[in-house]
Amino acid sequence: MYQSKGINEFYQENYKEKISIIDVRERDEFAQGHIPKAINYPLSEIGKNFIEIDKKTEHYIICHSGNRSAMASEFLSQKGYEVINVMGGMSAWRGETVSK
Repeated sequence: MYQSKGINEFYQENYKEKISIIDVRERDEFAQGHIPKAINYPLSEIGKNFIEIDKKTEHYIICHSGNRSAMASEFLSQKGYEVINVMGGMSAWRGETVSK
């Protein structure tokens, strides 16, 4: 089971402490703009790449609107990861972004 948090709570936590952010949008979406320090694990690839993710760390999972991040959160929580789904996703994010 995983938790979900709204974008405002996520925004506050992102700026008050160091947190792990996993962006599950596809690589081209991520390249167009993402939260600084976010790591990209596209949902389409997470089934084969999840073992690279640190299991000892709590991760915030974000996508465009919250649907793909909910699917990734469900998958990862079933594998024993501590994850928090960010509701609203990048479409609601008003903070800094970087592009590749």
